Amino acid sequence: MNAEMKAIEKNKTWELVNIPDGVKPIGVKWIFKTKFNEHGQIEKYKARIVAKGYAQQYGINYIEVFAPVARLDTIRVLLAVAAQRSWEEFQLDVKSAFLHGELQEEVYVQQPVGFIKKGRENHVYRLKKALYGLMQAPQTWYSKIEAYFAREKFVRCSSEHTLFTKKVHDNVLIVSLYVDDLIFTGNCKDICEEFKSSMQLEFDMIDLGKMRHFLAIEVIQNEAGIFICQRQYAREVLARFNMIECNSVQNPIVPGTTLSKDDEGASVDAIKFKQAIGSLMYLTVTRPNLMFRVSLISRYMTNPKESHWAATKRIFKYLKGTIEHGLFYQKGKKIGLSAYSDSNYAGDLDDRRSTSGSIFMMGTAAVSWASKKQPIVSLSTTEAEYIVAASCACQCIWLRRILEHLGLGEKGATEILCDNKSTIQLSKNPVLHGRSKHIAMRFHFLRDLVNNQVVQLKYCNTN
Repeated sequence: MNAEMKAIEKNKTWELVNIPDGVKPIGVKWIFKTKFNEHGQIEKYKARIVAKGYAQQYGINYIEVFAPVARLDTIRVLLAVAAQRSWEEFQLDVKSAFLHGELQEEVYVQQPVGFIKKGRENHVYRLKKALYGLMQAPQTWYSKIEAYFAREKFVRCSSEHTLFTKKVHDNVLIVSLYVDDLIFTGNCKDICEEFKSSMQLEFDMIDLGKMRHFLAIEVIQNEAGIFICQRQYAREVLARFNMIECNSVQNPIVPGTTLSKDDEGASVDAIKFKQAIGSLMYLTVTRPNLMFRVSLISRYMTNPKESHWAATKRIFKYLKGTIEHGLFYQKGKKIGLSAYSDSNYAGDLDDRRSTSGSIFMMGTAAVSWASKKQPIVSLSTTEAEYIVAASCACQCIWLRRILEHLGLGEKGATEILCDNKSTIQLSKNPVLHGRSKHIAMRFHFLRDLVNNQVVQLKYCNTN
């Protein structure tokens, strides 16, 4: 708590003033947290003073609140690029990041418990800079660090506002920002060290060295490549739902299993079921093989039945036997971007909608994947496959732009592998008109991309 107060005073975050007439100061509270490393061991104890932002009023205490964070797809692309180029990934953590943001609004907060100034008990703090908990805190911090990157001649990616690159002659530095965590890599250690020193002069930073633990993701860098997994997080999830001693199974879903919202059986605790879904959903960050099953059971969160909970427990059992699994990006394997798309035609028993599935490979492992129910009812397998190919192409465009910004632009069209020949024909020419004339125009965006040689659909055997 003393360290937190010293950081606030050193940063000149606030000043003690009399309460202005008609102003109701915002309350503050202390938040305590024990931080663990990737092995589950205590790393440090943390105390933070937080403003009760829910008491703020729009237009008076705040206006802008939005601040972007890096997509996990971007993080995985950076890891794949670093592995292919035999670069090392480094990590920095900004101490009290939100305290650096400059406030434009007049905001007053109460004095924190335990640190009330004697003789000035009726005074309040007027904030000069942002405080954790304020609605505008993330936006002010992003504006501050974006201005720093602009001064240092970094170029921001137009398709990913948290991705910055800097080129000095033949040397390149790539930085990705996730709130107060920065990961960076490059082809020159000197430029990386120079960036680190510059950041430490501008902000109060913690140098975490080589990237090893990021958002509950374990990152192992060695001579063979970069391996990412969520072993410790998986163990915590199993322990939380009393499945740590369960028997393991070979797959997360029994082939042929069907689920419906009208399944017979008693209802189960909806809160516990939602917590399980949320925990499993975050595990899909490094486990694409869980994506379809977790997305499937997430459709029944409003009124879960015993059959839905049994399906969830099977995923836990599969997880128990595959805790060590993850993604491995092998060094030196310079393989371009490729994609697979497929659909589960009319797989939902309740509304007969199909499920789209896609995965993007780069190097030796996947960098992006998705599994979601389609927005419309498909009338044929061709239509279902065409819709998923169109959504896959949209993601492909975004990934191509990211790679282009990193100086790794794709030469020629990106291959999307599909197991439906009618879909491939439909993507090239308006054939099968009688069976496809009802398809929404937004899905025919795919045809333009194929004709412009941005993507290319190729046949791939289902197996």
